Amino acid sequence: MFLQEAASSAGYFSLVPWVVFFPAIGIILNILIGRRLGDRGPGWLGSAASGLALVVSILQVISLSAHPEGAVVPLAEWITVGNLQLRWAFQVDTLSVTMMMVVSGVGTLIHIYAIGYMYEDVRINGDPGRYRRFFVFFNLFIVAMMILVTGDNYLMLFVGWEGVGLCSYLLIGFWFEKGEKGIGNALAAQKAFVTNRIGDFGLLIALFTMFWAFGTLTFDEVFEMAPQVAEAMPGVILVITLFMLLGVTGKSAQLPLFVWLPDAMAGPTPVSALIHAATMVTAGVYLIARSHVLYSLVPAAQNTVALVGGITALFAATIAVGQFDIKKVLAYSTISQLGFMVAAVGMGAFVAGMFHLVTHAFFKALLFLSAGSVIQGIERGHHHVEKHGHGKSKAKGGAHIDPNDMRIMGGLRDRMRTTYIVYMIGGITLAGIPPLAAFFSKDEILAEASEINNTVYILLTIAAFFTAFYIGRQLLMVFFGQPRSEAAAYAEENPPVMTVPLIVLALLSVVGGALNLPGVHTFTDWLEHTLEEVHAGEFNILVAGISTLLALAGLFLAWLIYSRRYQRVQQLPPARRPDDPLRPILGPIFTGMERKWWVDELYWALFVNRYIDLSRFLAFTIDWRFWHDWFHDSVIVAGFNGLSRFLAQPIDLGIIDGIGNRLAGAIAWLSVNLRRAQTGFVRSYALVVFIGVVVMLGYLILR
Repeated sequence: MFLQEAASSAGYFSLVPWVVFFPAIGIILNILIGRRLGDRGPGWLGSAASGLALVVSILQVISLSAHPEGAVVPLAEWITVGNLQLRWAFQVDTLSVTMMMVVSGVGTLIHIYAIGYMYEDVRINGDPGRYRRFFVFFNLFIVAMMILVTGDNYLMLFVGWEGVGLCSYLLIGFWFEKGEKGIGNALAAQKAFVTNRIGDFGLLIALFTMFWAFGTLTFDEVFEMAPQVAEAMPGVILVITLFMLLGVTGKSAQLPLFVWLPDAMAGPTPVSALIHAATMVTAGVYLIARSHVLYSLVPAAQNTVALVGGITALFAATIAVGQFDIKKVLAYSTISQLGFMVAAVGMGAFVAGMFHLVTHAFFKALLFLSAGSVIQGIERGHHHVEKHGHGKSKAKGGAHIDPNDMRIMGGLRDRMRTTYIVYMIGGITLAGIPPLAAFFSKDEILAEASEINNTVYILLTIAAFFTAFYIGRQLLMVFFGQPRSEAAAYAEENPPVMTVPLIVLALLSVVGGALNLPGVHTFTDWLEHTLEEVHAGEFNILVAGISTLLALAGLFLAWLIYSRRYQRVQQLPPARRPDDPLRPILGPIFTGMERKWWVDELYWALFVNRYIDLSRFLAFTIDWRFWHDWFHDSVIVAGFNGLSRFLAQPIDLGIIDGIGNRLAGAIAWLSVNLRRAQTGFVRSYALVVFIGVVVMLGYLILR
């Protein structure tokens, strides 16, 4: 009844709070009754909660089709402090609903996949009790992300922004007691948390400055006043947008704050797919797109954003070439693709950036989940070898293997046929081969860059070549050739609960480009109701041709090296066999790619070690030597002892005891002298009495 009444006025706009309520209800139910739902029950409950949020998001699309102007749906009064008056209200427009669809749609598929993946993962790691906790955290992430993309003001956005940061910390460190030396995963979560706090500091400064300049944080009010504020205080908008960019570099893993995302692969693979590929890391792109009015007023900020995105795209793509961890290749790929999106929105190509955000959610979630399928297939193969004692593993149950290491894979196309097919679709989509989704979205960004910023265009074009090469390298190392380990030789395909979401994502990766086909521009028409002055990027046959040729060249080069040459390398004796055929070709350049261009080491040298040095200085020099050894011992203790001696000797013994001693001496002297009067003779006492009587009579007579 409530739903019918709420939907009667203006479509289904008033139902939008349920995109937050349904996942929140899922959290509560899983906490209260999740234990009673069986082994997989918490997973199905969490997936249903996310699925219901998807239903509400679809209803918002239907409503916007009839009422493209959208609506603001207030829920409650929130903050009233002085001039700051904010409601907890939901902004329903084409931009927010696009993000709702991505979060809930891709999120639901990943939830379903996680039902099967985490069922195995918690048992492999020896703690089935954490299965329910995982889906509580997963639903909490959906809640936080929905708050971020639906708020009608920057402070509500910031609540969701911090919420997804918290969920990222919880999920990266889900197996906090595992990893290198038993703390590796915990340190990865800590690294993500600290790095994002640096970016969050920038966003907070932007919001403080915004409230000081505008007196409000509500989107519509800020954007309406922006031209006047820019005219009166030209530097303020620049400060706000640049500090926002600092927040974006943290949340969307751009230079210089990208270092947390590769380490975040310590979390379970569904975490990598949901938070660090499809949704959370795109929050920075959404923030810039939402703030398009502000950025359009300051070209300097736009150019800075575009350059940061372009440089990040190329830089991360080169690092991906040298990685051997199947998930870290995809992590650096995500950083690179986020660079494409940030560059696009920085140039003002907001539709192109958002279009690539949507298609990237499809194919990168597909790649991450497929990588998780490969990892579990390898682990099953390893357990099979341990159980049946094949080959070298017979004696001691098999040596320890790293199921993420692509060097132990190979030949999986025959063992894991479904995973192979969907992984190939995702990889070719990422490479930008037509007519798959990324061809249209990435080439739209390149076409815009060729007209707006040649430097960014060159950076992104080179990055596109590296993208095709590293994904070709990964596909060849994982699926082709002969198995390079017994675990790969006995790898097993995963159950339908994991493979069906992969098939759906593969289909979306194939047809996703239809959202904004050249000449049709459906997605452009959709977003123009929210993003002002958007234009349909013209299809540039030259740009598309160059990028396609470079993508094919990258794939072909990968095939030359990792198909022909790699197989010859594997036939060499182990002592003469390099771990990668690129190493002897590129030498120190490959080492630089493998070592991530020593960025972590640079940060340790410039910041972390200096922080440690400062901590040691404060601990040992200031706290111990100065405070404890000198101030405590020399000032406090010595001063206390000196004062004690002063109070004890001159004051206590000299004055206080002196008074007591002299008083006692006087009493003693008086006692001695008075004692002389006590002779014991009656005549003496009679004489004294007689003298006393005489004195008294004399006194009375004289008076």
